[in-house]
Amino acid sequence: MGTWRNWAGNQRADGVTVVHPAGTGEIAAAVRSAADAGRRVTALGSGHSFTGIGRPEDVALALDRHAALVGVDDAGLVTVQAGMPLHRLNAELAARGWALTNLGDVDRQTVAGAISTGTHGTGARFGGLATQVRALELVTADGTVLRCAPDENPDVLSAARVGLGALGVLSTVTLQAVPAFALRAEEGTAALPDLLADFAGFTSSTDHVEFYWFPHTDRCRTLRNTRVPLTELAPRGRARAFWDDEVLANAGLAAVVAAGRRVPALVPTLARFSAGALGARTYTDVAHRVFVSRRRVRFRETEYALPREAAPAVLEELRRVVDAGPHRVPFPVEVRVAAADDVPLSTAYGRDTAYVAVHVPARSEPGGYSAAFEAIALAAGGRPHWGKEHGLDAAALEQRYPRFGEFAALRARLDPAGVFTNAHLARVLGPAGQPAGQA
Repeated sequence: MGTWRNWAGNQRADGVTVVHPAGTGEIAAAVRSAADAGRRVTALGSGHSFTGIGRPEDVALALDRHAALVGVDDAGLVTVQAGMPLHRLNAELAARGWALTNLGDVDRQTVAGAISTGTHGTGARFGGLATQVRALELVTADGTVLRCAPDENPDVLSAARVGLGALGVLSTVTLQAVPAFALRAEEGTAALPDLLADFAGFTSSTDHVEFYWFPHTDRCRTLRNTRVPLTELAPRGRARAFWDDEVLANAGLAAVVAAGRRVPALVPTLARFSAGALGARTYTDVAHRVFVSRRRVRFRETEYALPREAAPAVLEELRRVVDAGPHRVPFPVEVRVAAADDVPLSTAYGRDTAYVAVHVPARSEPGGYSAAFEAIALAAGGRPHWGKEHGLDAAALEQRYPRFGEFAALRARLDPAGVFTNAHLARVLGPAGQPAGQA
């Protein structure tokens, strides 16, 4: 028996049975045993979701003993056991001259958890991690191991790329890697009105673009990363990297959050200080070292995927709400973009997308600020990130995903008894074994 909590500390579980299978056969046996006993199963990731999507309620499969690299072929198809964390996969690929073509800014997630919740990075021409999946093995509710590829169970492959853990336990995943590359990082500041006035131009100005807006100010931190050959490496020195990442970005933010908690009235002044703390810098490093940032200050997050053209108006309205209301916001608002994809439950399904994310300290409730942002995003056609906090249920989500019913029907076929459900999945997908529209 064991306890579980997520990274932010807002999701917890006690008294769960924790099993550590090694190999697909042991995963299948554990699922079959639980199903025969009428128990429910949750595959554990690294706990980086803020919702209850990965919260175990009965039997928890910890995949720490199922986390090896299976192989990389000459075409860059890399197959990994699904419990491998991304930071280890990045290192394994780099040692072999390969890389993932795009990453989010956190690399502590397992491969299974990252693709199952729709993890994404930024880049107007690039999709999320799920778009890099080429094949997978899925252990279904009766212990069957399904091999899913374009020529074998293609409908399951299509849906399980963002499967929310509701279709089965991912055993292995095959991703399309690319030859290793570097990123030239150009970081600076800009005014929010200027970025919104040319949002499309700025976010497509190079390969990977994002910015952070500091509420209570009009200042933004801009990040523009351009793909270049490894021969152009010019990384920061250790001392500069430590100062930038640990002292200014993490220790500085921690101090701002702590001071704002004690004296909320100070937050606008602290925001102006934070906005100007990091100066301009340019450096070039291997891709995963630029994509990924260390997140030592814990928070809770709400993120919405918007039609890309709607993002400027959403940010303008959010700024109006912050300026007019009682909210004191110590964390910057993160803004990223992604290309449209064809994954049924991807937040970028069928449309070029902008992502806007708001944060509150981990030990606080999202409250009125997150609720106000959610209302603005929903009015603009937003879809909530599956791993981040939101208030939508299955009936509301079905209206936002054209293929929601298709996914629900597949779930009902693969898991009719709800072996893989929990309270959160029942809310966002409906009761197990029940097609969409009948929740």
